[in-house]
Amino acid sequence: MELSQNLAKQGIKISFVNTVFNHKRVLDAFGEKVDENGLLHLLSVPDGLEDREDRNQLGKLTERLCQVMPTQLRELIHKVNGSDDDKISCVLADINMGLALDVAAELGIPTAGLWPAAVFQLATLLSIPKFIDDGLIDEIGTPLMKHKMFQLSPKTPSIHPMNLVWLNIDDSPSTQKIMFDFLLRNNKVVETLDWVLCNSSLELELQGFNLAPKALPIGPFLATNRLGNLSGNFWPEDSTCLQWLNQQLPGSVIYVAFGSFTVFDQIQFQELALGLEITERPFLWVVREDIAKGKHRNYPKGFNERVGNRCRIVSWAPQAAVLGHSSIACFISHCGWNSTMEGVGNGVPFLCWPYFADQFLNESYISDIWKTGLKLQKDEGGIIRKEEIRRKVEQLVGDENFKTRAVELKQMATKSVSDGGSSDKVFKNFVQWLKS
Repeated sequence: MELSQNLAKQGIKISFVNTVFNHKRVLDAFGEKVDENGLLHLLSVPDGLEDREDRNQLGKLTERLCQVMPTQLRELIHKVNGSDDDKISCVLADINMGLALDVAAELGIPTAGLWPAAVFQLATLLSIPKFIDDGLIDEIGTPLMKHKMFQLSPKTPSIHPMNLVWLNIDDSPSTQKIMFDFLLRNNKVVETLDWVLCNSSLELELQGFNLAPKALPIGPFLATNRLGNLSGNFWPEDSTCLQWLNQQLPGSVIYVAFGSFTVFDQIQFQELALGLEITERPFLWVVREDIAKGKHRNYPKGFNERVGNRCRIVSWAPQAAVLGHSSIACFISHCGWNSTMEGVGNGVPFLCWPYFADQFLNESYISDIWKTGLKLQKDEGGIIRKEEIRRKVEQLVGDENFKTRAVELKQMATKSVSDGGSSDKVFKNFVQWLKS
């Protein structure tokens, strides 16, 4: 959505296609504010699941998308091109939706792929044949050396074989196989694309771009470049937390948010609450309705009374605005790439709490390569305890070096998307290509 906003600012008309389920979520979150500029139109195709089916089962969702979406998308393109309006001149899709790009190629429409994660993650996936040849994994993606860390090249994140992305989405071997095959299919699509665009920059990931030479940087996307209010959220933002932040001291607030997917069991949820409480710092905590397993989010007894006005809990926050606020001291994050880029773009240090998929790789960038954050350690039972949370918050906020490095990284990121920067040049070339 950020990329579409930036293209619309250049006068390019966008037909933004979501699944019906996600389309409805975006509309519900934004109400009447959607189509302010007339250049961005929201469309949808079915994902193949019933209304009440669980879309967090990514293996099942992926299988159904592969069965249903190509036909639906083909029909949608024919319908748009059969009308009197402008014809579709390019299909730009998330590379994780490679099947959409296959449809475009089949219809003779130019293609551009957006890689929405770290370019190093793309380089890792494109290295799967090499991993098989080197004996790191077998033909179906199962690690053969489960505990041997490795690097693709110096100055890139170390990879734990069990953190390879297809092994990290679900514990079920059948889902892992579905995702592995799906990723291999998307790898083939990369070879055929006219453009491979990444929400990253040379300054942030030079080695990653060296490993994936076809990929070009156009990021990080900054919300300040947005046209209008539409940011593509799945939940309505509670912007009242910004007023609460205005009342806090500069550099004092812990911001806690875990994205759209992270789910905690009740023990971990309570330890997190107690950990935030014993930091004795103000904190803004995003608690989705579905963040805890079971029907209820059970806060520790007396928690709300004890923390009082020192804490603000919201179901969804205007994250870019929050991270840009002067009161924020640090960001306890799941390390999804969008959140990582928003934190980097605002010069905020991280406390890393990855949940699944590519988030462990991003944690390695933050703590090992950029050195703008710290990892949290689990105990023998796999729980991050309250004392660990307090200790790491104190270490992170108490050491000015983390903030200094975070600000330096922000300046590098901002420069890359500013006029004449490395990402800005690629973006302008892409716009020129679209218009030609």
